[in-house]
Amino acid sequence: MSKLFRASAVLSVLLAASTIASAADLKMPVKAPPRPAPPALVLQPFSWTGIYVGGNLGAGWSHRSLTDSRFGLQFDNGNNNATFVGGGQVGFNYQINYFVLGAEGDFDWAAKNSNTGTGVVIPNVGTIGVTSNNRWISSLAARFGVAVDRLLFYGKAGGGWVGADAFTLANSTTGASFVVANSRTESGWLAGGGVEWAITDAWSARLEYDYLGLGNRTFTVPLGSPILPGDTFTTHNRNVQMATVGINYRFNWGGSILPRY
Repeated sequence: MSKLFRASAVLSVLLAASTIASAADLKMPVKAPPRPAPPALVLQPFSWTGIYVGGNLGAGWSHRSLTDSRFGLQFDNGNNNATFVGGGQVGFNYQINYFVLGAEGDFDWAAKNSNTGTGVVIPNVGTIGVTSNNRWISSLAARFGVAVDRLLFYGKAGGGWVGADAFTLANSTTGASFVVANSRTESGWLAGGGVEWAITDAWSARLEYDYLGLGNRTFTVPLGSPILPGDTFTTHNRNVQMATVGINYRFNWGGSILPRY
């Protein structure tokens, strides 16, 4: 009987210890799982893609060779004096990897410069000078280039137009002058290129050179002219060249910060 009593007592003690341990386990705090780390912020590579508008200014030169049919004289040969040009441009870019494709339209005013020269002396006629100027230059061209991050090297190819002033003959000996042809718009082909640097995600600065090749033009002096009536003048090797600096503001620019998961 004493053995049974001792066994019962031991069993009771074990059951009580087990109950106390379980209750202690229930009262211990449960550790919460760690929170996930926030997504890292990464800067996208800069992109030239977007529509842009801007302005430019610089210098322009025009070139022509001018001869007449009656005397075979060279009235003008070589570059004219440089003149100030200034205007604006609008265009768009689309970047694919390192390549940038797009199109651009430009319009520039040209300051009027003397295009008369020293004149040509014709015996028994006088000293004859010829005057004409380009007052504005416009172009529409495709752009194609290679981007090195924020630096863009590009070329241009397309067409251009110039607003040519009247073609005027003047005899400095007699003081007579005569307008042979009125102002008109002339067209030609355009090629150029430049380099552009993105100062910020939206603003960029550029340096550009453009060459506008124009066709030959012929002027016949009316018979009623007091200067060389019936003579014919022909211009050869006509072109307009411009070197400009500009600044652009681009919409839909790249370079935004996005989360990486």
